[in-house]
Amino acid sequence: MLSLQQNRTILLFIAALLFFTFTVASQNASAQSGRTMPRPTPTPQEREPQEPIRVFTEEVRLPIFITDSQGRFDPTLELEDIIVLEDDEMQEVRSMRRIPANVILVLDTSGGINPAMRTNTTRDVALALISAFKPGDQLAVMQAGDRVETLQPWTSDTEGLKKVLKTKLSSGRRKRVSEALIEAARQLKNQPAGSRHVVLITDGVEPSGTSYLEAVRQLNAAQATVYVISYTAMGREAIKSINSGVVWGGPPPRTANDTAREADPTIPVPRPNINIATIDTDKEMRRKRKEYSDATLKSEERLTILAEETGGRILLPMSEAEMLREGREVARDIGAQYVVTYKPKRPLASSKAGEYRRIKVGLRRQGLTVRSRSGYTVPAQQ
Repeated sequence: MLSLQQNRTILLFIAALLFFTFTVASQNASAQSGRTMPRPTPTPQEREPQEPIRVFTEEVRLPIFITDSQGRFDPTLELEDIIVLEDDEMQEVRSMRRIPANVILVLDTSGGINPAMRTNTTRDVALALISAFKPGDQLAVMQAGDRVETLQPWTSDTEGLKKVLKTKLSSGRRKRVSEALIEAARQLKNQPAGSRHVVLITDGVEPSGTSYLEAVRQLNAAQATVYVISYTAMGREAIKSINSGVVWGGPPPRTANDTAREADPTIPVPRPNINIATIDTDKEMRRKRKEYSDATLKSEERLTILAEETGGRILLPMSEAEMLREGREVARDIGAQYVVTYKPKRPLASSKAGEYRRIKVGLRRQGLTVRSRSGYTVPAQQ
């Protein structure tokens, strides 16, 4: 007869055998059904925070404009014709092509003292502009008056854009050009590099203490090309005429001598063949106009630097008709640009965000003129 200890050992052996048999059978059944048994989830362990992976596109897109000696655009340019220097180091140009443009129209609708600056004229110039753009170009419209307002987000529907200009553009009294340029730069950052343009219609005169320098920084960071159609020259000419202090009228009033001379033409009564002038006695307004005229010179200077630094142009029309022609010229200019790309020999990832790199573009072909931006700001890594 088996002892109690021997019985207990036999029972434990049978239990272990049954457990092993059940486990093997379960695994075979799972294998046959194509399933695997779930594994226990390990207890999560504390991990040290890791730096996010940064992706940086090592490519610079540079818009350039090529014209011949008569100002015509040359469509025959080839990749080998282009020379690009970055910080005086030769770069290898990888591609050259045309891409659709992305253009924000920033329309200054403030009135002020400039007698030549009218919202209706600004509207007409903007309408002439958008009529001259190519199919596929993306356009947006902002107005800078009493507030900065996006009248039309990005669209390629030029007919709809014309309707917006005719119905939503309104006059204001405050100057908010710099604020509008900052907002334009922000919106352009979401568009492809190399195709970002701002067309600004303004006189550029703003009160002191505005954020113009910040606007310039933001536009450089967005690598935007800036065109300015300016009211400054037209305004100064109009103010010069008004501030001369003389308002010409009609002929002088008739006198008794005039009546006598008509009765007897032999009577020597001289009557000078001149117009009578009246004197403008509003000295305070004349002073304000003079201050404004001086301010347009400073505005013109800084807007010229902005346009040239970004590869754009400033246009200074002397009449409304000239302003309309130059609006269409800006659209043709943008439509004729090339975009060249190159990988900088000094990696962008090695630079701090905000570093400025100078650019020079030249041509190996004679008889052509090239225009491009003077440099670019290294963006922050994404």
